[in-house]
Amino acid sequence: MATNQTLKNQLVNKAKNTEAAPPSPAQTIAAYLKKMGPEIEKALPKHMDADRMARIALTTIRTNPKLLECSVPSLLGAVMQAAQLGLEPGLIGHCYLVPFKNGKTGQSDVQFIIGYKGMIDLARRSGQIENIYAHAVYSNDEFDYELGLEPKLKHKPCMNGDRGEFIGVYAVAHFKGGGYQFEFMPKEEIEKRRKRSKAANAGPWVTDYEEMAKKTVIRHMWKYLPISIEIQQQAAQDEVVRKDITAEPEHVDYIEGEAFEVPIEEEEQPKAEETPSTFEQESFDIK
Repeated sequence: MATNQTLKNQLVNKAKNTEAAPPSPAQTIAAYLKKMGPEIEKALPKHMDADRMARIALTTIRTNPKLLECSVPSLLGAVMQAAQLGLEPGLIGHCYLVPFKNGKTGQSDVQFIIGYKGMIDLARRSGQIENIYAHAVYSNDEFDYELGLEPKLKHKPCMNGDRGEFIGVYAVAHFKGGGYQFEFMPKEEIEKRRKRSKAANAGPWVTDYEEMAKKTVIRHMWKYLPISIEIQQQAAQDEVVRKDITAEPEHVDYIEGEAFEVPIEEEEQPKAEETPSTFEQESFDIK
């Protein structure tokens, strides 16, 4: 029969073993996210909750073990980037946290990538867009696309059987003041842009190709939309890495299969007079 002293010794040993056990990577990240709570709350838009953002970020990190192998500062920096743009990472498709091998430092870092739904969300914040969307086109769909004095876009997806091969994506934006803007990009052009991407063979380009193709066309159409400079600058924070939560975001590039960080260059904003005449058109033939 165990004596009181024996039970005390067992409890002491258990406590020592518990104290000696180092925290798991997930526990470490969870502790950091909790500590970051006030900073996340400051960065988030008013309609979003810091606790929810932290939970979603932690769930995303736990479902991708490679993220736990990345440098903690870059991982937290990516979470902060998502918070500052008010985009939720993970399955919802607003944005992605993608691990990559940094050829400059030799360690694994985390890249922040805006998703299709995130790009749509940013566009709608302008207050000038009634609706914006993109659709994939397949070879067995009925599709008619023309430019010129009377641009035309018709798309009727195949509803019976196989839709065939992916041939491209079109995007349409309806403006609150009336009129439309649309763009179509064939698969060949999408592939050119994918190959120029810093995450061409990893992350959402592998897991969510069609969504990334839609985002590519939306991004191409971006300069023709009535979007504020602030929103355009937010959209420029795509495919970036931050060394920590206070560092400026940097783009990532590849040389001979290795990734390295490069400073973000300011994109020249389109002048008002460069806005295409399609802004003034009240309707296109869109179905």
